[in-house]
Amino acid sequence: MEEVPLRINSDERDFEMDECDFLLQPDHDVTISSTRYRSTKQWPLCTCASFCGEQCPLSVVIAVSMDATKISVVDASSTTQLVKEDIPLIPKNSDDSCMRCCHWFWRRCCRPRELRSRTIVVGNPSTEKFPANVIRNQKYNFVTFLPLVLFQQFKFFLNLYFLIMATSQFIPDIRIGYLYTYWGPLTFVLTVTICREAVDDFRRHQRDKEVNSQKYRRLTKCRDEFVPSSKLRVGDMVIVEKDQRVPADLVLLRTTERSGACFVRTDQLDGETDWKLRLAVPATQKLDSDNQLFDIKATLFVEKPQRDIHSFIGTFTRHDGHGSEDALDVENTLWANCVVASGSALGVVVYTGSETRSVMNNSQPRSKVGLLDMEINQLTKVLFGAVIGLALVMMCLKGFGGPWYRYMFRFILLFSYIIPISLRVNLDMGKAFYSWSIQRDKEIPGTVVRSTTIPEELGRISYLLSDKTGTLTQNEMVFKKLHLGTVSYGTETFDEVSSNLKAAYSQPLPSVKSVEAGGGSKSASPLGPSGLASGSAKVRRSEVTRVQEAVKAVALCHNVTPVYEEDSHAPGIVNTDLDSPSSIESQTEADQHYSQHKQKNCLYQASSPDEVALVKWTEQVGLALVRRDLVSMQLRTPSGQLLTYSILQIFPFTSETKRMGIIVKENHSGEITFYLKGADVVMSGIVQYNDWLEEECGNMAREGLRTLVVAKKALSEEQYLDFEARYNAARMSVSDRVARVAAVIESLEREMELLCVTGVEDRLQDRVRPTLELLRNAGIKIWMLTGDKLETATCIAKSSRLVSRTQGLHIFKSVVTRTDAHLELNTFRKKQDCALVISGDSLEVCLQYYQHEFLELACSCPAVVCCRCSPTQKAEVVRLIQRHTGKRTAAVGIGIAGREGLQASLAADFSISQFSHLARLLLVHGRHSYKRSASLSQFVIHRGLIISTMQAVFSSVFYFSSVPLYQGFLMVGYATLYTMFPVFSLVLDKDVSGKIALTYPELYKELSKGRSLSFKTFFMWVLISIYQGGVIMYGALVLFEDEFIHIVAISFTALILTELIMVALTVRTWHYIMVLAELLSLGLYILSLVVLKDSFGVVSNHYNQFAEKYYQRLER
Repeated sequence: MEEVPLRINSDERDFEMDECDFLLQPDHDVTISSTRYRSTKQWPLCTCASFCGEQCPLSVVIAVSMDATKISVVDASSTTQLVKEDIPLIPKNSDDSCMRCCHWFWRRCCRPRELRSRTIVVGNPSTEKFPANVIRNQKYNFVTFLPLVLFQQFKFFLNLYFLIMATSQFIPDIRIGYLYTYWGPLTFVLTVTICREAVDDFRRHQRDKEVNSQKYRRLTKCRDEFVPSSKLRVGDMVIVEKDQRVPADLVLLRTTERSGACFVRTDQLDGETDWKLRLAVPATQKLDSDNQLFDIKATLFVEKPQRDIHSFIGTFTRHDGHGSEDALDVENTLWANCVVASGSALGVVVYTGSETRSVMNNSQPRSKVGLLDMEINQLTKVLFGAVIGLALVMMCLKGFGGPWYRYMFRFILLFSYIIPISLRVNLDMGKAFYSWSIQRDKEIPGTVVRSTTIPEELGRISYLLSDKTGTLTQNEMVFKKLHLGTVSYGTETFDEVSSNLKAAYSQPLPSVKSVEAGGGSKSASPLGPSGLASGSAKVRRSEVTRVQEAVKAVALCHNVTPVYEEDSHAPGIVNTDLDSPSSIESQTEADQHYSQHKQKNCLYQASSPDEVALVKWTEQVGLALVRRDLVSMQLRTPSGQLLTYSILQIFPFTSETKRMGIIVKENHSGEITFYLKGADVVMSGIVQYNDWLEEECGNMAREGLRTLVVAKKALSEEQYLDFEARYNAARMSVSDRVARVAAVIESLEREMELLCVTGVEDRLQDRVRPTLELLRNAGIKIWMLTGDKLETATCIAKSSRLVSRTQGLHIFKSVVTRTDAHLELNTFRKKQDCALVISGDSLEVCLQYYQHEFLELACSCPAVVCCRCSPTQKAEVVRLIQRHTGKRTAAVGIGIAGREGLQASLAADFSISQFSHLARLLLVHGRHSYKRSASLSQFVIHRGLIISTMQAVFSSVFYFSSVPLYQGFLMVGYATLYTMFPVFSLVLDKDVSGKIALTYPELYKELSKGRSLSFKTFFMWVLISIYQGGVIMYGALVLFEDEFIHIVAISFTALILTELIMVALTVRTWHYIMVLAELLSLGLYILSLVVLKDSFGVVSNHYNQFAEKYYQRLER
C-alpha cells in the first residue's frame, strides 16, 4: 500500500479526535477508508502529539501506512528518511488511555464553538446544524442549581467556617450543645439565599419562556404558518409586523414600502432612541409578490457571526439568468431584539440563538465587590486568628494532657461566635434597604439601582470620569452660527439669511437650455438670479449666491427623514399592505404643498441630533425638507416651489471617517453634485486651500460650539459613471471590503469647494455648574473624556466650572515621539494646582512610553480633560485609573438616561435622570450608606466578641473547662430576637442631615480615607467588648456569689441590657422605628424570662454535674 504524506502546520496542533481512535489496539489491523481519511485530515498529528508525548517540529512530514499501525517520521526538506521506528497508535498503558479519553471528552464538551460563514439558499431552510433560536438567561438548571448556589455561598470564608463548625457537632466527643444552635442560623442564611436565587432564576425562566414562545409568521411554499421564535432556523423567511420584536438576525428582503425602506428602533440593542433606516435587498424588493421568492434561484452569502452591530458583509446572488449580484451591509439587516417601527418587514434568518449580535454582545453579569466587603473580609480573617489564638491560650493554661486535641477543638467551637454568621445577612439586608431608599428619594426622581451590592461605595468615590455629550450637556442641539469665510451669521442675523434666500429663489426656474446657453459655471446653481447665471465663472460670487449655496448644501447633505404624525391630514407612512405603494409616493404634487398646520406635525428622524438641528434651521430660514425616500428628496423654497433631487449615493458618518457625504442630481437641470460635511480635522485636507478655516473653527470652538465644515464638488455625467463602477466593484468584494470602498470614496474627496462652517451648541444640563463645584469641594477629582476637539472641550470645561476660576489650565502639546512626550511631561511636572487638557493622540503616546509617570501626574491634577478620545481610549483610561489608584477608586458605574439613548444607563450600576442628581446620590446617600454599613458591621462584630469574652472568663474561672456558658435557645435568641432589631435599626441612623451634607461638601473628604471602618476602630471595639464582657461576667460572679444557681439569667440579662444601651448611645439621629425596636427587644426578653424560665437554668445544672465529676477526679 502506498503511503500518504501529510505536512504538519502550527494550526493543526490543537484539534479534536474521534472517539473511535481511542478504541484501536496496537496489535489489531485496521483499514482506513479514503473517505474516512479525508474527513479527518488532522488525525495523524493527534496520534503523534498526544500519544508520543512530544511535539513534532514544523519541518516534519508524517507518513501513515494504510495499515495504520506504524508511523514513519521523515524529514520534510528531503526525501531521506531520518528516523523510522514502529510507534504504536495506542500505548499499552491502559491508565494513560483512560486519562487521554477523559481529556478528549473534556475538550470536546468545553471547547469554544467554531463560528463560520455560511451560504443560504433563498426559500430553503438550511440543513446545517446551527444553534437553536432560544434565548436563555438562566444561571442554573435543575441539576446544577443546588451545587452552584452552595458553591457560591461556601466559597466565602465566613460561610465555609460556620459549615465546618456546624458539621463538627455531629461528632459526639466534641459536641458542646444542641445541633440547632449551629445549624439553625446557617440553615436560615442558606435557605434565604437559595429561595432568593430560585425566585430570581424562575423569573428569568418565565421571561425567557415568554420571549421564546412569541409567535411569528413564517413564509413557506404552501402557506404561511405561525411558529414560536424558538422554532425558527437559519434560512427561514419571517414576516415581522409593526411594533414586533425581531426574533433573530435577519437580512431584509422585502418591506411594505415600495422603496424597500423600513425604520427600526434599536434602543434595546445599542441604547440609541433615534430610529434607524433599513433597506431591503433591491433584487427581492422588485418582485411582484412574496411567493416569487420560492420561484427564483438565489443564494445569500453572509460572514461568520461577529459582535460588531455596526458592520456586516454579505452578498446576494441570483443564479436564474438575471445574473444580478448585490452587496449587503448593515443597512440590509435587522438584528435580533430590534423593533420594527414602520410597516412590515420580510427577512431571511441568517443567525440564530447564541450567534445573534444581541446575545454575542451580552456578557455574564459580574457581581461587584465593594471596598467595605473587602475590608470586612480582612477583619473576618483577623477574628479567625483571634479564635485560634484564644483557644491555644486556654489549652496552654489547661495543659496538653489527655486528649488535648479534643479540648482544643471544643474551645474553638466555644469561641466561634467571635465570627458572627449574621454579619453577612445584616449587611445584605442593609444594602437592600439603602437601594430602596435611593429609589424612593423624591428629590432625585427616576433613579434606578441595578447593583444592590455596592450602594455604600457611593460614599467613597475618589475619581469621577464623565463624558461630555449627554452627560454634562443635554445632547439637544441648537444651530447658532453660519460662517462663509468673509461674513458670519448668528442668531440675531439669521433673518438676513432668510432675506438672501428669498432673493435667490425669487426668480422663476430657468430651463436647462437657457442655463447651458448662458455659459455660466457648471457648479453655480441654476436657480440664482439671472445675472449670476450668465456671468463669468471667475467673477466673485455675490453674498446672496454664497448664502444660497451654503444653505442648500446643509439642507441636502444629511440622512434625515421627515415623518408626519398620524393625526395630521397627510397619510401616514405606515402601510401594512405588502403590495401597496409608499404613502408619500402615492401623494399627488398638489398634496406636497403642506399647510402650516401639517408642518407643525412634522417630525425629523435621524441617528444624530446634530443633523436634525441643521435641517430644522434650514426650515427656519426658508428652505424646508418636505419629503425623502431612498432615491429622492424634495425641498420647498421660500416662494413655495418644490425642488426635487435624486439621491445617487450616500456615504454615512462613522467615527473613523468623521464625515458624511451624499451625491445628488437636480432633476430640473441634471446637475450632479457631491456634498460633504465633517470635522475640521479631516476636512482641512480635503477642501481647496484657504486662509480662514482653521482660525474660524478655533473661534467657534472657544465659544463652545460643535463645528462642521461643509464642501461640495460638481461632477459631470462621465465622472459619476466612472466612480459608480469603481464603487460598486469595491462593494462586491468579500475581503477587505471596507478598505476598498474607503479608497474609492477618497478618490472623490479631493480639491472640494469650501462652502461654509456651521456651529451648533449643545446646551449644558440644568445645575451642572453648582454640581461640579460641590463635587470638586468634596475632594472628588473629575475627568472629562470626550470626542470633541480641544477648543470645544476646553470651553465646556471652563463654562461648566469643571475647572475653577482660580485654577490654571495646562494644554498638553501635541506629541508624536517619545522625546516629545518626555519634554512635555517635564514641563507639566513644574505646574501645580493646574488642570490638564490632552488630546487622544498625545494620550496614546504618553501611555505607550510613560504610562506610570503620566498617570502619577494626571491623578494629582484637580481635573483632567481628554479630548478627541475614541470609545476604546475612554475605556482604557478607566481601566488604567482603577489599576493605578487601587483601592482609592471605587468602580461604580453611574449612567444618565438622556436624549442620546439608554445604553449607558442600562449597563450602569446606578441610573439617574440628570447630572445634577449626582451630588445628592454621592454626598447624601453615599455618605449614609457607608456610615450605616460601618456602624452595623461593628455592632454585629461587637455582639459576637462580648459573648465570647464572657465565655472565656467563665471557662478560665472554672478550671478552663470547655463547657458552654449559654446553650440552646439563648444562643440563637441572642443574635435574633433580643438584639437583631435594635442593631439593624442603625440603618436609619444619620450622622448629618442631607441638607448639611450638601451645604458642607468638605465632609465627604473624610469618607474616602475609610476611617469609619478601619483596623483602628476595629481594635477599639475589641477593647470595648473585652472590657464589657469581663465586667459583666466577673461582676455577676462576685456580686451574686450567693445566687450562683441563677448566674445564667443574671449575666444574660446584663448582656442584653448592655447591647440595648450601647445601641442607644451610638444613635445620632433618633427615628421612631429605633425606639420601637428597643422596646420590642426588651419586651421579648422579659416575656422569655417568664415563659422560658427553665432555659436559664439548663447551663448551671449541666455545669454542676461536670464540676462534681471533676472534683471526684482531683480527690483520686
